[in-house]
Amino acid sequence: MTDRRVYVFDEVARHDKRGDTWLIISGKVYDVSLFLDDHPGGDEVLLAVTGKDATIDFDEQNHSEEARKMLVGYYIGDVDISTLPVEHEDTTEEAAASAGIQTFGGLVKILQFLIPLIILGLALALRQYKNKE
Repeated sequence: MTDRRVYVFDEVARHDKRGDTWLIISGKVYDVSLFLDDHPGGDEVLLAVTGKDATIDFDEQNHSEEARKMLVGYYIGDVDISTLPVEHEDTTEEAAASAGIQTFGGLVKILQFLIPLIILGLALALRQYKNKE
């Protein structure tokens, strides 16, 4: 059994151009240089996610099982996750406002579920009370 090669992030990030394109997906490193011309979304899509962890970008595209199996052929090693850059939280007012909207939206959904249950509970309690009289 051969040892897996472990790359540091900076080394992977240097492979960011046509003909020399490496991606990080789920902690694994893939050399997709030969796949650029065959990628259904075009080579720009792959080139746009070099130099960073492309896991989220890959997962958001809902790739087929066949596409996921194809990755095996391009696998060249793993990335040392301790060398990945730390993502900083966006602290702008816009991000805070967006978070507030998301929180409010979640509250509305909960209330849309709870209010009918409360009304139903009150109706059943009232019915039970009237039946006892």
